[in-house]
Amino acid sequence: MRPKRNPIVLLATLVLSTAAVSLTPGAATAAAPTAIVAKASSTVAAAAAAWAPNTAYTAGTIVSYNGKDYRCVQAHTSLNGWEPPNVPALWAPAGDSGTDTTAPSVPGNVRVTATGSDSVTLAWNASTDNVGVTGYEVYRGTTLVTTATGTTYTDSGLTAQTTYSYTIRARDAAGNRSAASTAVSATTTGGNTGTPGQPGTVTATPGASSIALSWGASTGTVTGYRVYEGTTVRATVTGTTATISSLGTCETHTYTVKAYNAQGESAASAPVTASTTGCTTIPGKPGKPTATTTDNSITLSWGASTTGTVSGYRVYEGSTIRTSTTGATTATISSLGTCETHTYTVKAYNAQSESPASDAVTATTTGCTTGGQLPKHFLTGYWHNFVNPAVEMKLGATPNEYDLIAVAFAEATSTPGQLSFQLDPALATAVGGYTEAEFKADIQSLHARGKKVILSVGGEAGRVQVGSSSAATAFADSAWALMQSYGFDGVDIDLENGLNATYMADALRKLRAKAGADLIITMAPQTIDMQSTGMTYFQLALAIKDILTVVHTQFYNSGSMLGCDQAQAYSQGTVNFMTALACIQLENGLRPDQVALGLPAGPGAAGGGIVSPALVNQALDCLAKKTNCGTFVPPRTYPGIRGAMTWSINWDASNNWNFSRTIKPHLATLP
Repeated sequence: MRPKRNPIVLLATLVLSTAAVSLTPGAATAAAPTAIVAKASSTVAAAAAAWAPNTAYTAGTIVSYNGKDYRCVQAHTSLNGWEPPNVPALWAPAGDSGTDTTAPSVPGNVRVTATGSDSVTLAWNASTDNVGVTGYEVYRGTTLVTTATGTTYTDSGLTAQTTYSYTIRARDAAGNRSAASTAVSATTTGGNTGTPGQPGTVTATPGASSIALSWGASTGTVTGYRVYEGTTVRATVTGTTATISSLGTCETHTYTVKAYNAQGESAASAPVTASTTGCTTIPGKPGKPTATTTDNSITLSWGASTTGTVSGYRVYEGSTIRTSTTGATTATISSLGTCETHTYTVKAYNAQSESPASDAVTATTTGCTTGGQLPKHFLTGYWHNFVNPAVEMKLGATPNEYDLIAVAFAEATSTPGQLSFQLDPALATAVGGYTEAEFKADIQSLHARGKKVILSVGGEAGRVQVGSSSAATAFADSAWALMQSYGFDGVDIDLENGLNATYMADALRKLRAKAGADLIITMAPQTIDMQSTGMTYFQLALAIKDILTVVHTQFYNSGSMLGCDQAQAYSQGTVNFMTALACIQLENGLRPDQVALGLPAGPGAAGGGIVSPALVNQALDCLAKKTNCGTFVPPRTYPGIRGAMTWSINWDASNNWNFSRTIKPHLATLP
């Protein structure tokens, strides 16, 4: 999941079948990856090389395993546990293949997405094939202009104001081609239309009731210039200056300029914003609010602004005004749900403007249920108990945006199933000194701030194995001892090298019997581990569904994957990928409050699947409200979707806290 040094990227892009297939690695030790790439065989009769782990295979390769020959269905790099009989999505018996004579389906919905004076951009829906589509032939008329590997193409070097016709044919590795798609036509634009060029940079000189503008002249034939505010023309002149009069004092306006002639208008200039003079002093920043809570309300109090004229105060949640006062420095936000977390800021205002926002305050309404009293929608982050290129930090430096902190990681001992944990000496040195006592005090400080702290078991290099009843007992006993010693609120299962669902479920139930109903249990499987209910991680989640807090799947380092619609492989790092793969869990037994989206905090945190936090918010909206979806739309809404997880708090710090400061406020907007 999150390597201590460099992330390991799963190089193979797996398109899994709907069959339930367990890919849990076996007991054999993986050999070092080899640079040898297996070559595809055109016949089954030739002696086939033996299947081996850590080997790159291409589609059509023939291998031998346990006396039988198998044909590679999808290109991938093999791992222990991915033996041909175990993964029909990757291998088929060689005798079943024969010669591939089946052509792909015809590409659908061929469409023009953009035109220019010398280019046409096309898009189409992906074809299907019994083995796999390798490309698409794009024809302009009867001329083959390219073979594209994706489902878009821009044909350039065309003539302006000319109509072209296009068809698309899909092809596979055997050379089979589909029938041509329905033709689509497009006409390039008119090139040089004779309209003026874009005006130069606009400068503004404000007065008490006017704003004078000037700009650089346009190229081409110019009859005059129009000054716009939005879509409204504020002035029309023949020169390169204009004055907008009859404005109020201390008003802010934004203008653009367009040149025009008999042929039409130019492109708009870059906008310029200016405010008329005569402003009164805006209020100063209010003091940081404090919060008290009930089951359905949060009451805020703050220090008054000490400068400027204050007409009142507005309480914001994100960019939304939740309430306002006419001078009082206290306000109550009512009609909230139980166990909801909200973050507020306060701004003072007068007739002219608002003050800067106060420091933010986060509070959670009371009435939380069992499972650690976490908010309805919450943000989880992993904290590094080791040194790597991310920012090193003490646990207590975790910002308030995080609700659940997973300490990474507990380690295995020589006793099967037993856990151990100690503060990393290298980390203590890196942060200028950090003792066990200070670490424990930081956990208590986070508790006082309303946060929960759990111990993550495993990680990319983790070797904890629970494969027997005695190992399950050792796991529960040692985890409970660590919880009592350090004050951990629960455990996170992040075993990326295989697990036994039966005995791990036994271990977690034994731990629950010791810790009680407030025990937090989370899981952080890799994307492939939650592709079907036949996967071991998915089996574990369903086996402990009654005591499971949340599964925050790692939607990264995975390549493309099928979603719950089984329609196509969605690319990682997209809204479609996050929503379509979360849908697999939501439609196959887990409650919405047990599903969260796990993503890297930013560059450096993972080898693939890094996304803008804004896209994570978009995916949460899609799942909770069916808004802001991509091309994949879930079959229903899941308003209880639990939230998001990131690897890691340290990488978030390295990226200026962009992940948590974007995601956490948005969680408060979910139903």
